[in-house]
Amino acid sequence: MTTQNALGPAPGGNHAVSNLTAVTAVKASAGRLVRVNVVVAGSAPGSVNNAATTGAAAAANKIASIPNTVGTYLLDWPCDTGITVSPGTGQTVSVSYS
Repeated sequence: MTTQNALGPAPGGNHAVSNLTAVTAVKASAGRLVRVNVVVAGSAPGSVNNAATTGAAAAANKIASIPNTVGTYLLDWPCDTGITVSPGTGQTVSVSYS
């Protein structure tokens, strides 16, 4: 659900996946990655790929690094294939997407 405010739609995905600790294909078709929230920093950064499956995630389709610093990171990035999230070592992340 998109939230409205006086300036128009508030940025945010209408789907979310919480507490990811392993490589996960969160969307197996075209979509838009909106936010990544790092809940537990871990000891190494993770990544997000424009890929429909975990096996298809590769350096060539990497769209963002997930910092190993607790915080919320706005991406608002279109993905034409799918969205696969790979948390780094010890990381716990949540994502919103549409």
